[in-house]
Parts: sequence; C-alpha cells; structure tokens
Amino acid sequence: MRFTRVQASEVAKNAIRFEAGGQSGERWIRGRVASKIALMADARTPPEIWLVRHGETAWSTAGRHTGRTDVPLTDVGREQARALRAILGGRRFASVLTSPLARARETCSLAGFGDVAEPLDDLREWDYGAYEGRTTASIREERPGWTVWSGGVPEGETAEQVGERARRVLARVEGADGEVALFSHAHFLRVLAATWLGLPPVDGRLFRLDTASVSRLGWERETRVFLTWNEDWRLVREALAGAP
Repeated sequence: MRFTRVQASEVAKNAIRFEAGGQSGERWIRGRVASKIALMADARTPPEIWLVRHGETAWSTAGRHTGRTDVPLTDVGREQARALRAILGGRRFASVLTSPLARARETCSLAGFGDVAEPLDDLREWDYGAYEGRTTASIREERPGWTVWSGGVPEGETAEQVGERARRVLARVEGADGEVALFSHAHFLRVLAATWLGLPPVDGRLFRLDTASVSRLGWERETRVFLTWNEDWRLVREALAGAP
C-alpha cells in the first residue's frame, strides 16, 4: 500500500503521539491504516463494460429483423470483424461473453477473442416471433407506424422480457475483476444500454447501433454513463489507410 506524503506524515505523527500507549496506541494506528485502505478501495473506479455488435449479415443489410435465425456474416461482415482488432487492441478482458449465434461468435473470433469467449444465452437477440425475417416497411403495411419498441411482436418477446435478460447479464458482469467484453446484437445491446443507465428497456430506441460497432459503459464517480457509443469500425480502417 502507498500513502501520500500527507498521509504518511499523519501516521508518523500519531505513531509518536501514541508510542507511550503501547498496544492501545498500536491498535489505534492499525485502525487508521485499515480505514485508509477502505476509503481507497471505495474510490476505485469499477471496470468498464465493452459492447460489440456483430458484423454485417445479408439480413442486416436488407433491414430484415434477425432474432433467433442463425444468419452468418457476409464477406464485408468478416472484414468489419477483423478491423475490430485495431479498436480492441488485444485488450486483456477479465471476461469475454458472446451470444451463441454464429454472427456474434464469428465476430468475436475474428476480433481476436475466440479462444477466451464464453457463450451466454442471455446475449441472444430479441425474439421477434412472427415478425422474424420481416422488414419494418413490410410490417407497416399491416400496422402503420409500427416499431419494435412501441408495437410489440406477436409470439415473440416483450421489451420488458428482453430487459430482464439484460439485467441478468449486468448482474453477472458487474462483479468482474477487470474490463468485460460482450459480443451481441443491436436491439439487445440497446436495451442493455438503457438498463445500464436506469432507463426503461423501451428507451433503447434512443441509441442507434451500427454493425461491428464498439461502445463502452462506465462511470463518472457514482453515476453510470456512456464513455463511448457506436464507434464505427470504418474509422479504424480509414485511420490505418492514412497512416504513414
């Protein structure tokens, strides 16, 4: 443990003051040191949570709702996933969790974390039920103005049910001894972000999230915040292309 000069001086002075006190003085000093350690532990910033959306798929390009259908990455999606290595920089995460669906697992692997990632069912995308594979435009032909946030999905999950999964994921990772990476899907990660901020799950509608993007959840003192949001993989590619 390291003290500042002021802290060290305070302990030294009190050690002299209570030298004649024998064991009682020693106990007092030990108590002061323990108190300092506790304060320093309380002041430690909790670890960040990194959110990674999977790369492009044929369905994401077409705007089709892709919930439980196991659609693979396109060639562009694989390029995006490889570019994520430059953003994630080979970081040593305390925990890497991924949706078990192929598009998330392959993104995780190509980004450099396939060997350490653990699949987690709660990271699956929203179950769109009867609207699986359909575009918003086609659904609005039957239900004008529909969105997944306000209109619901027949035979699928409600926003609150997705929020329950998000809360379970956050409860699991908040005690991690270091940064955590979650490889998942757009709507689920948007719900998780809203949940992190203490907002209702439907407020995930406020947070756009593109393919192969990286976002970071963290803290400002005791307040939960976004540290970054929707960092685009293309910025990395452009930066690398412009490097000397």
